[in-house]
Amino acid sequence: MPWYLQHKDKLLTLEMQQRGQTVTLQVEDGPALTAELVHAGDGSLTLRLPLPEGGFRTLRATVSGNGKERWVTIAGQTWVFTPSAGRPRRGAGSEQSAGVLRAPMPGQVRAVQAAEGDGVTKGQTILVLEAMKMEIRIQAPFDGTLSSLKVTAGQTVEREEVLGEVVKNEK
Repeated sequence: MPWYLQHKDKLLTLEMQQRGQTVTLQVEDGPALTAELVHAGDGSLTLRLPLPEGGFRTLRATVSGNGKERWVTIAGQTWVFTPSAGRPRRGAGSEQSAGVLRAPMPGQVRAVQAAEGDGVTKGQTILVLEAMKMEIRIQAPFDGTLSSLKVTAGQTVEREEVLGEVVKNEK
């Protein structure tokens, strides 16, 4: 079944097929990527990806969902997938491009590494959540300023709860 993936300001279609331990992923008309499924369950997924220069890379993801959408977090970045039978929820892409930081799953804030008003760079860890014995890094989606921070260390958060917001720096 195809899924929609909102990435930046673009809506992409993702096809995924699984046969045994082999998973094939294809985004739009790009090349298909084949990986070995090492582990799936308990809200996590581990894939072993072949590298073009030889060898392999292990990719670990945290997966959660509400029956309509799936949230996949890899290396602190979260993507929202919507099945092709529906469309991405209104504002999903614009919200991400606006810099709203949301909890991908229920958890506890373990560390806050930036303060409201701080300048942040794309990929910089703003805070760390712990969920199901895993650390999830919530990172800045682009260079900007952390305009609001709504959580503190030790606080418990729910899935999709707003944690803060990054605004782009004006050029």
